[in-house]
Amino acid sequence: MTETLLPRRSPDPLPALVTCAGERASVRFVEFFAAAIRNPHTRRAYGRAAADFLAWCASAGVPSITAVQPLHVAAWIERQTQTLSAPTVKQRLAAIRHLFDWLVTGQIVPHNPAASVRGPSHTTKKGKTPVLDATEARQLLDSIDVTTPIGLRDRALIALMVFSFARVGAALAMRVDDVYVQQRRLWVRLREKGGKRHEMPCHHTLEAYLHAYLEQTGLRDEPKSPLFRTIARGTGRLSTRPLPQANAYEMVRRRALAAGIGTVIGNHTFRATGITAYLKNGGTLENAAAMANHASTRTTQLYDRRRDDVSLDEIERILV
Repeated sequence: MTETLLPRRSPDPLPALVTCAGERASVRFVEFFAAAIRNPHTRRAYGRAAADFLAWCASAGVPSITAVQPLHVAAWIERQTQTLSAPTVKQRLAAIRHLFDWLVTGQIVPHNPAASVRGPSHTTKKGKTPVLDATEARQLLDSIDVTTPIGLRDRALIALMVFSFARVGAALAMRVDDVYVQQRRLWVRLREKGGKRHEMPCHHTLEAYLHAYLEQTGLRDEPKSPLFRTIARGTGRLSTRPLPQANAYEMVRRRALAAGIGTVIGNHTFRATGITAYLKNGGTLENAAAMANHASTRTTQLYDRRRDDVSLDEIERILV
């Protein structure tokens, strides 16, 4: 079980500093990843941080996880800032803090050595996710050959992320019956981060793309099956397996290249693209936050790239 929850950096399923602390410490350590963290992405990120930190402690001569001191955490964080971005270092520090909080409540260690350690300063008013303008987004969607199941799938997935502001994880977790009719309009049901259930009506373009995908692939008759699936090898037909996020990332990069789009995009690009286009067309920040299922408009503002156009216009005023 531990092999599926912890990073596979060494032949041992547990870091040496943990096993040196005894069986209770080992069990508590595994429980942190198995019971305290439900999101698989967070689990992987925290697992990598814990493995790196404990390996560094071992190389520094720390005999056991119970002997870790604030000075060790501070020195490791300082080392991280030399090669990693501030947000990544802050996430790694959060992982160590949460891990030792769990060990403290389990009476494995007497105090949390990371509690007093400060991470690097970092503030941002704009996200770093690359965005497309409305013309590029339309160019990408129109370039997809929809005479095949894979084309229908890719167009529907990209359109879903653009027109519903869906995170790729929520989109790929959808089942066929998460696309349904209500008030004579097609709606989508998304399960976002933190177990939040989010429902919204479809834009007429997305409605057409989803209808085409469901009808022409026969998925309408399989309501409990994954909505977005892999392609069975050698057949060109949809398999029964859900499409992994890494495959979706490769797909959007491949589709953008084929469409002649020079921007290096990723899955999150479409969420930012949709929000920015909505606000440019007169939408309000409050409604954008509700549609994106953000708890605060401050989060939505990170996706608002309208000022990018202003900056470009001002650059052209420079006399050369």
